Amino acid sequence: MLTMFTPVLTLAATNAGAPSPAQVTSVWDFVLKGGFMMIPIGICSLVMLAIAAERSLSIRKRSVIPPSFLPGLKKKMDDANGDPSAAISYCKKHPSPIARVFAAGLKRMHLPLETLERHIAEAGEREVIKLRKNMRALSIIAAITPLLGLLGTIFGMIAAFQTVAVTGDALGRTELLASGIYEALITTAAGLIVAIPSLIFYHWLSAKIDRIVHEMDLMTLEFVESYALPSAAAPRVRNRIEESDNGAATEPAVAAAHE
Repeated sequence: MLTMFTPVLTLAATNAGAPSPAQVTSVWDFVLKGGFMMIPIGICSLVMLAIAAERSLSIRKRSVIPPSFLPGLKKKMDDANGDPSAAISYCKKHPSPIARVFAAGLKRMHLPLETLERHIAEAGEREVIKLRKNMRALSIIAAITPLLGLLGTIFGMIAAFQTVAVTGDALGRTELLASGIYEALITTAAGLIVAIPSLIFYHWLSAKIDRIVHEMDLMTLEFVESYALPSAAAPRVRNRIEESDNGAATEPAVAAAHE
């Protein structure tokens, strides 16, 4: 994360001659001058990058909702004249979050509508939990890294004032205090450098998961309307689909689980 700030860090080294002890000439120099609190901040940055990369790959739409899944499932249902056995086998052969949600509903197609929706909602809740895996860690990193940076700054300022206090010729030598405070503030900068991307990743991934869950919900509603309901009950589900498309509050299978 700190490599993007290399031009800023090397700006202090542009003066002619050898750099002074207070100058930061590289990212590694930046880390060393920050003190021991840079260790937990650095660990947080690595964890943040790992989680962001893993979640970005795991919640790709084609992994959660494969484009060919629903057409294939409908074909199985049509070929079997509504018998869910072939469709359940199809879901098991093409594992994905949406397949597991559909499989939970297909196994209970013979049950009343309310019971069917409850089982789909429970399956949806399990899949949403999997989609949001490790997301809480991102929010925690975004919250604690600025505090770690502030704590490092406080420790650094304590050390700086202590140096001035025990130095006999400190009177009139402001560079002793300024240099210590300058190095202490590095940890605050490092904490913010990690916290800001963590917060961005958290909200970006959360919004992406919300969109995917909404699409999964619409797919389950349409499937229930087409294959699981008697004709008398179909208009009620159709109205709920229209309300969901218009952004109205609904209680559908997967969306209820997401709440």
